[in-house]
Amino acid sequence: MTSVALAVTDGMLHFELSLAHEVFGSRPDALTGPWYDLAVCAAGPVRVERFRLEPDHGLDRLAAADTVIVPGWADVDVDPPAELIDAVRAAHQAGARVASLCTGAFVLAAAGLLDGRRATTHWAHTDVLAARYRRVTVDPDVLYVDNGSVLTSAGKAAAMDLCLHLVRLDHGAAVANTVARRLVVPPHRDGGQSQFVTTPVPAPENHPLAELLPWVLERLDQPLTVQDLARQARMSSRHLGRHFRSVTGTTPLQWLLVQRIRRAQELLETTSDGIERIAGATGMGTATTLRRHFHRTVGVPPDTYRRTFRS
Repeated sequence: MTSVALAVTDGMLHFELSLAHEVFGSRPDALTGPWYDLAVCAAGPVRVERFRLEPDHGLDRLAAADTVIVPGWADVDVDPPAELIDAVRAAHQAGARVASLCTGAFVLAAAGLLDGRRATTHWAHTDVLAARYRRVTVDPDVLYVDNGSVLTSAGKAAAMDLCLHLVRLDHGAAVANTVARRLVVPPHRDGGQSQFVTTPVPAPENHPLAELLPWVLERLDQPLTVQDLARQARMSSRHLGRHFRSVTGTTPLQWLLVQRIRRAQELLETTSDGIERIAGATGMGTATTLRRHFHRTVGVPPDTYRRTFRS
């Protein structure tokens, strides 16, 4: 029987903790073979948001587990406790497979487990993770990363994807699909798939593009060019490019493409419009163009994306 230990301390996120407990702690009815031996490990009683949790064992039990799960860390600006970092590091050194859910990646990074490795976390915190831990290659555009003995996931729903991925590795696709059906979630979303959240529009601020960006978003169905944007902003194309890089971190055309994809995502989620119609509404022109850019940006074709969200 494979043992799974949840590494818990004050400041964890209850969603990811509960999710992991549900996946690894509830044996499927149809399963005839062994399931996981799940233990909640902490230094003592902990506060998880509004809930008080009594652990099964201390953090020293992590070193005896086959798999250690580190749930999301609520405040990434607060350093995880040293005892948690030491226990997670010791578990990995003892041969445990260590996986983080959402911002739990900050605990793994603090323990040095992500040094020289590719990793991910919730898209809102990838820049922070990359800046704080320079030896980690942070990928903001995937659901989860499997390095074998060390795994990381993006936020919320992607944490479920990683947990199901672990079940699939241990028990096979059929069992993982059974667990997914019980939890009423998609049975398999590949780790290389995008987090389904594209680059957001910067919050309203006093920056040179504050008026231009909303103007563009109202005209995504039109064939806008860099010259069109520069003319509306009353600046040269070169000047516009510098401001875009400063405000959005990318070029005008790349930002425009991302916003078109984002609008396509919304239409795929909320309407029954055909791909050709959505291509027109997002300024992509043809279904072929939309499919090509959508697949390259999001990681799956538009039809697959729609089925995932509709299911």
